[in-house]
Amino acid sequence: MTKLYQIVCLISLCLCTAMASAQYQATQTHSGKPNLQGYWTNASLTKMERDPSYAELGLVIPKDRVEDLTKSHPQVVRQDTDDGQVWKKLPDGADLSRGRGYNAFWVAPGSRFALINGEYRTSMVTHPPSGLIPYSDKGRELRRLNRAKYSGVLSDQVTMGTDGPESRALGERCLIGMGSTGGPPITNVRYNNLYQIVQTDDYIVLHIEMAHDVRIIPITKEHRRAKVKPWFGDSVGYWDEDTLVVETIGLHPLHAERHYVAALSDSALVTERFSRISDLEILYEFQVEDPVYYSESWRGEMIFTASDEPIYEYACHEGNYGLVGILTGARQLEKESQ
Repeated sequence: MTKLYQIVCLISLCLCTAMASAQYQATQTHSGKPNLQGYWTNASLTKMERDPSYAELGLVIPKDRVEDLTKSHPQVVRQDTDDGQVWKKLPDGADLSRGRGYNAFWVAPGSRFALINGEYRTSMVTHPPSGLIPYSDKGRELRRLNRAKYSGVLSDQVTMGTDGPESRALGERCLIGMGSTGGPPITNVRYNNLYQIVQTDDYIVLHIEMAHDVRIIPITKEHRRAKVKPWFGDSVGYWDEDTLVVETIGLHPLHAERHYVAALSDSALVTERFSRISDLEILYEFQVEDPVYYSESWRGEMIFTASDEPIYEYACHEGNYGLVGILTGARQLEKESQ
């Protein structure tokens, strides 16, 4: 992407945010900044990348097709039917081959497509026009290796180890959310899509339901962690009129295991923008610049909707039971092979 094109894209992004904000005056904190505090959710049928079944539609779903596409969406059908499961009757295991894992009661993927600027969206990614993350060759290879760790089904048998808990995925160890729910950039997943924003003059804190992650963002333009790489990177925030802008560099290397992006290299910069556009909505915009793992910079947007539900304890089953079972099984197999 040329420098001029990048500048035009950023200007367009800012103008869209300004137009949305100009129509609404948010309540303010005692220091005169827009109040972002409260509980929010980004649960939606609209995910980070565009599903191939929506490729012909592009970014925006025609309004005359929204109802039918919503009713027929696999997640909506699943919530309505629970995949044909019968109350108090144990599954026979056939559902596991479809990657089901949980019955519908335990997931909350959202029940409608995201509505942004009056448009129903097929993806969070708005650029490239394909709605797909533009991986470079190096990014695609890293993503392939990371996915092989979770599935273990590729021909080269790249899998997670079982020598100890350190060789398992971070999400499985209950150390960090799955699917980059804390960002940057922030994505939504099948459940635990609640967020609490706590705001002071000096800090913005994102309390994330998934894996009880907490992302602390100081209000400053100076990155201050040159020798330390936190889980969520070195994030700093500042106000651009009524929009909170968060810039992040230096993500922790283990973020390479996240599902939705291959990784962010040492030269990456992620810019996020949080704009209160109504009493019930925050417009979330992001741009990822990383010449190592992506062939061009890419960007997207999503809506956070106010929620009446607070965040409850995240009790991670995998860390309590699943991990113990996996390692115990591995030790048993070792004994049997001797």
